[in-house]
Amino acid sequence: MGQTILLNGIVLSAMPIGDYDKRLLVLTGERGKITVFARGARRPNSAFLAAANPFVCGEFELFEGKTAYNACKISVKNYFRELAENIETAYYGFYFLELAGYYAVENIEAKDMCNLLYASLRALTKPVFLSRLVRRIYELRMLVLSGEYPNLFECVSCGKKEALESFYVGRRGMLCADCAALMGGGIPVNASALYTMQFIATAPLERLYSFQVTEDVLFMLERVLGEYMERYIDRKFHSLELL
Repeated sequence: MGQTILLNGIVLSAMPIGDYDKRLLVLTGERGKITVFARGARRPNSAFLAAANPFVCGEFELFEGKTAYNACKISVKNYFRELAENIETAYYGFYFLELAGYYAVENIEAKDMCNLLYASLRALTKPVFLSRLVRRIYELRMLVLSGEYPNLFECVSCGKKEALESFYVGRRGMLCADCAALMGGGIPVNASALYTMQFIATAPLERLYSFQVTEDVLFMLERVLGEYMERYIDRKFHSLELL
């Protein structure tokens, strides 16, 4: 068969192929989004029976073909079975997988995106974190990694860094009080919500899920990111419709 390679990743989706096989979409740190065929994964005695499923995180030993990869071995690090215990967290988890699949690029290194997805799925399994907050943290940080994030640190009209109080979706960022008064519209954002978004955009990954917010701040995050992503993402996510 030739030499195999080892990649670390998370299964984003799994589709039945033929009578016994599966086609996996896997986000890997080393090669981004790849297609992997798991031969015989649907047989009752298959070594891939539990591993060839969404949310599975681990090391993938693969044989590289011309257009796809074939799985030789999958060493599982985490199944994320806890997500299935609650239908709401399960659908949030599927949304996270869908969003990663939307932004990931084939054969382009995606270590930061893979680590973000793993940390976010882990946060979903912790009862201390509201799924609504985990979602907005994940979305904003994914926008940062993709280079499509809004300007949260200065007025997008005049460049002023103080008195930022309104988010303007059409200009992709914050407005100061003076420019907001001139332009009108925008989403009011208080100092706590602005600081929260700035923290999410810049904090080390290990600190990303280390805080809670008030309901008022969460409401502002939901409105800003909800309108921003509706404006700039050209896809409907099935898991969000189910939520």
